[in-house]
Amino acid sequence: MPVNSIELSPLVFTQPVLQTIDDVIPRAAGVALRILRLDLIHPLITGNKWYKLRLNIQAAKDHGYDTLLSFGGAYSNHLYALAVAGRLLGMRTIGVVRGEQALPLNPILEFALEQGMVLHHVSRTDYREKESPAFATHLRECFGEFYLIPEGGANVDGVRGCADITASLTWTTESPNRYLALACGTGATLAGLLLGKSDGYRILGVSALKGDFLERDVRTLLQNCGASDPGGWSVSQEWHCGGYARFSPELLDFIEGFRCRTGIALEPVYTGKLMRGLYIMLDRGEFPPGSEVIALHTGGLQAFLENIPT
Repeated sequence: MPVNSIELSPLVFTQPVLQTIDDVIPRAAGVALRILRLDLIHPLITGNKWYKLRLNIQAAKDHGYDTLLSFGGAYSNHLYALAVAGRLLGMRTIGVVRGEQALPLNPILEFALEQGMVLHHVSRTDYREKESPAFATHLRECFGEFYLIPEGGANVDGVRGCADITASLTWTTESPNRYLALACGTGATLAGLLLGKSDGYRILGVSALKGDFLERDVRTLLQNCGASDPGGWSVSQEWHCGGYARFSPELLDFIEGFRCRTGIALEPVYTGKLMRGLYIMLDRGEFPPGSEVIALHTGGLQAFLENIPT
């Protein structure tokens, strides 16, 4: 499936490319490593964000909504992408931001505001109620009618949109050991990849958060889509560096070294943790020689490139 659709044609995307990583660690391990460059599909709406937004926005338009509302933290790449999409499609956007407003706004929120997004800051306590009917009623009293997209686009339409990513996978070997690897937050992208999965490869999720809830959440998302668990996947809790948006000097050193050697920028919240984890597993010999690994570059570079915390 294409990353665009005729109904949303004002947005133009390029098909993601698979880039070979010719680096010392995968060479020494005898493993073919490539990265699916979802970060290059659009100048502003990068990575997996559009895959999770596309069907949600289409559903909003099909039901006659001209306003989109969603949720995120102060450095949310999801809100960043939604703000751009709304401007380009002529739709009003509202971002419910976790935490009290701090001035001056950080570059992510300033950018969203410049795109026309209405920012509505709520306390962290109130934010925990974002899925309650009472909170939705309160928001409608404030802003009128809107189409609600959950945080990170983690719903049935977001999952089904992410299933399209599998259409960009091509395998260059007949190895029995083929792996698709990605960093995980809400689990929606992983659930989508499982929805679109064919036989012949395993999916490895690398959790960016501390906690053992991801596998449960992925199965719940699949059930919500009316799909059974196809198996052939796992989630590692080894590489989160202590939790969401937690970094270590080793992680930041790896990101800089990887950029210098390959020319590919990573960020420390998701893709940096993914690639560092893969490299350590490669160095440990956890992938048999002759294996083929495709890693997803899910974007999210905006905050990191601005030298601000994510």
